[in-house]
Amino acid sequence: MTPNELLRNEAAKWLRQAAKDRNAAQVLLEAEPSRSVFHSQQAAGKATKAFLTFHQIAFRKTHDLTELGSQCVTVDPGLETILRDTEGLTDYASGFRYPDSPYEPDAAEAAEALTIAAKLCDEVLRRIESDRDP
Repeated sequence: MTPNELLRNEAAKWLRQAAKDRNAAQVLLEAEPSRSVFHSQQAAGKATKAFLTFHQIAFRKTHDLTELGSQCVTVDPGLETILRDTEGLTDYASGFRYPDSPYEPDAAEAAEALTIAAKLCDEVLRRIESDRDP
């Protein structure tokens, strides 16, 4: 197995977890939008961690998508636009899981969060898969 294949396998573990979060966000979209946005944030976070893992960049345990995105852009500046879009998902990691949340996201907001997360997940997968050994 080549080094790239090993890295791709490690990244795939993160992407499988991201896919589970995307599925959960989709299932909860209408019934529990405040829970759906949490899973969208989690999917985006795991996608960035998959990208960083593939490129052998260490990251700290965080839900801060701005921080993780900044690390990704050092490797691939072409991701900057999509990563900037995901920054707004960071607050969904904890902002709506407790009784004192500032408001309840509605289904439209949750759908937008899921769209953003899915776009990032798909783009990270595409970039990892296109980086094949010669």
